[in-house]
Amino acid sequence: MFRVTRRYAFSASHRLNSALLAPEENRRLYGKCNNPYGHGHNYLVEVSARGPLDPYTQRTIDTDALDRLVAREVLAQLDHRNLNTEVAAFEHAVPTSENLAGEICRRLKRQWRAVFPGEWPCLEKIRIAETARNIFEVTADEIE
Repeated sequence: MFRVTRRYAFSASHRLNSALLAPEENRRLYGKCNNPYGHGHNYLVEVSARGPLDPYTQRTIDTDALDRLVAREVLAQLDHRNLNTEVAAFEHAVPTSENLAGEICRRLKRQWRAVFPGEWPCLEKIRIAETARNIFEVTADEIE
């Protein structure tokens, strides 16, 4: 069994602010990330798939097909966007990097079998680096 990971980059802005919390609590909880004007990140996203070596291609995954899927479902939808106001998934959810990783995973899972029919490869995990120190990871089986 092999794991193949591809890395992608995009830039987006967000504000961490929960409508369920008072302004003072948002400021206390999210600190500078609660700036009313938002702030941006240059995100690095890693998409990992797992599977056996295909006897015909001698590869685990068609990386060109994966690149097209990520370009369509992730990059075109999130790059240079304000996550709070331009991405429907964050209309009622705080666009934390945990939630962003989950949303990227959901987007890929919805289209995965259309691009990769059959048992293999499987989407395994999403890893997103918001900064050099803040890295978040979610496995695909944890996300519906």
